[in-house]
Amino acid sequence: MKYYIIAGEASGDLHGSNLIREIRKRDTAAEIRCWGGDKMEQAGASLVKHYSELAFMGFVEVIANLRTILRNIDFCKQDITEFSPDVIIFIDYPGFNLRIAAWAKQSGYRTIYYISPQVWAWKENRVKIIKSSIDKMLVILPFEKPFYEKWNYDVEYVGHPLIEVIDQFTASNPEIKPDEKLVALLPGSRRQEILKKLPVMLETTKMFPGLRFVVAKAPGLPDSFYEPLLAPYPNVTTASNATYALLMQSRAALVTSGTATLETALFGVPQVVCYKGNRISYLIAKRLIKVRYISLVNLIMDRLIVKELIQDDMNVNNLGQELKNLLAESPYRNRIETDYRELKSILQKGGNASAQAAESIWQFMQHPLQFSAGKK
Repeated sequence: MKYYIIAGEASGDLHGSNLIREIRKRDTAAEIRCWGGDKMEQAGASLVKHYSELAFMGFVEVIANLRTILRNIDFCKQDITEFSPDVIIFIDYPGFNLRIAAWAKQSGYRTIYYISPQVWAWKENRVKIIKSSIDKMLVILPFEKPFYEKWNYDVEYVGHPLIEVIDQFTASNPEIKPDEKLVALLPGSRRQEILKKLPVMLETTKMFPGLRFVVAKAPGLPDSFYEPLLAPYPNVTTASNATYALLMQSRAALVTSGTATLETALFGVPQVVCYKGNRISYLIAKRLIKVRYISLVNLIMDRLIVKELIQDDMNVNNLGQELKNLLAESPYRNRIETDYRELKSILQKGGNASAQAAESIWQFMQHPLQFSAGKK
């Protein structure tokens, strides 16, 4: 069969690559075309566009790049039409994917969503678009199934794909040992967010001359992007395509809000969650977002596990104080580590997400009418 998969971020590329491998186990003749990144291409898909060309975050930034976004949407529709897939699989990235999904459903394509948009956080009315455009929704967070049930929409919980990814990595790298003097800086994967957050993180390093700091570079950005930012900080080094190895060694971490907060928690590294964006975009988002937390760690546990420093609160003094708290052997650090173990236990109940998602997709494609008939 022919599969068209669309992911628009680094995390989508990771989870998409593992999904592709699992699909190929079930469909050895699978022909897969994708929007994503290097990992999806390495897994055997033909890459149409790299996510580094697609990552626009924030209201102001989206408006400024609207012409490019609309061109990408038109190109995607044309490419799908020429490829004529049996199914289109969407991975998160809702601003783009939901537009394509609505068109795809009207055009007669079968549609599956793997990794739900965060409609429970904001833009809840997008559920109406999802219900009308998506034949099958596969969710990865335990609270998403009851959320969709409120909308009379039956979704399938397949577990969180990071569990298998991180367990495989740690099992394959037993030689990597913790370093009490190492702190990880994870400033994100998009140019815009890195330029907002990394300078604050770097200034904070001056408060800790006895520690080593390592910046995890985004895979889609060249070294030349980071060099002028890091030049004034000779005690800060970088790591390319080695975020997991970095986290395995780190005593603590300063982490941009997003999937990286959950990855850091699953590696057991105490962290400060950071967010700083365009001021206008932030003010708009603040009025629209309905959830109490921005970190997946806190959202899944439904309580404050890790400190969140947002917008103006993300400054050198606050970051420095929170990092001091994390580095010390204290009840505070011990409590975070205990909560992390509980978090992992909750997510493990879902099983192997990539395998379950691929199996669900495969079964759906064998019996599409049966699944569509059961849709609420």
